Amino acid sequence: MSVCLLVDDSRVIRKVARRIIEELGFTCEEAEDGQQALDFCKKQFPRVIMLDWNMPVMDGLTFLKELRALPGGDEPIVIFCTTENEMDKIQEAIMAGANEYIMKPFDAEIVSGKFSQVGLID
Repeated sequence: MSVCLLVDDSRVIRKVARRIIEELGFTCEEAEDGQQALDFCKKQFPRVIMLDWNMPVMDGLTFLKELRALPGGDEPIVIFCTTENEMDKIQEAIMAGANEYIMKPFDAEIVSGKFSQVGLID
């Protein structure tokens, strides 16, 4: 079963995302910040990462840059899931290696649509 790493400092967001993603057939792991996520990825790469931008300790963009610098770090599909909606922020995330971008708030239809766009589900 494919693993999705949920990276968000909000327990509520992680809970909502977990329910949606598990219904799509993924196993979920969680991290409260980018450093926890990076530590997880150094042990094993998930198939997909849903990533918040604004978090304590290490923000999502810094995590993404460090992930992509790791050997094999280009493999996980990264979907930013954030309130950052300015075009320059979205472009910055894509240039850093994000595969897709979801605006909060999100629902099951939005998440499944993005997972389908990046080839994770049919």
